[in-house]
Amino acid sequence: MDANVKPADVIVRVEHATKVYQRDSIPVVALKPTDLEIRRGDFVALVGPSGSGKTTLLNLIGGLDRPTEGRIWIGDVDITALDAKALAEVRLRQIGFVFQEYNLVPVLSALENVEYVMLLQRVGDAERRARAMQQLAELGLAGLEDRRPNELSGGQQQRVAVARAIAARPVIVLPDEPTANLDSASGSALMDMMLRLNEEEGTTFVFSTHDPMVVERARRVIRLRDGSIESDEQKVAR
Repeated sequence: MDANVKPADVIVRVEHATKVYQRDSIPVVALKPTDLEIRRGDFVALVGPSGSGKTTLLNLIGGLDRPTEGRIWIGDVDITALDAKALAEVRLRQIGFVFQEYNLVPVLSALENVEYVMLLQRVGDAERRARAMQQLAELGLAGLEDRRPNELSGGQQQRVAVARAIAARPVIVLPDEPTANLDSASGSALMDMMLRLNEEEGTTFVFSTHDPMVVERARRVIRLRDGSIESDEQKVAR
């Protein structure tokens, strides 16, 4: 651990984690032994070619998959030691996901989609509605609260997905290829918005991406190749 980083600043710790899949009874190493720390307020891009291990690493951090070996900590909780129910509770309370395909509920309005995770968290009605309305407004979606996903553009749907993740107040937000389905203008606007959330509210982001524009905005770039971390660059603060 960096001597200048207090333990409380480290919100994700990956300890010698590996991931091996079986494909037609043949073991495929998706992630070789990996050690990594994510600090509070980081704005990190995981980059690398297809098959490099970046999505595997993101899924392990998010508890969507379990390492074959090694341990992963979210705060002071070793999520690799949890049963399925306890792990689901950690994901619900501490991790915000922004999926490449948005994963919005088609029969719910934008407002209801943003409220959904908070509903599962049992946030009270008034607070849940207020937080959802505020988050949508801050992301430029005021006036669109009653629209369903099929009535929104791709960029608007992605912003609803971000609002859903942020409104639940997670410890960390994990967007997977956040600009993959967006045109360049929408992608740029989305990244600027998430960077603002990072700078103004201290929200921690870890992205999996191929997009040079995302990499340019990141303040820390972790490059993976063949299942290993090739480099970990902390950019000079702007």
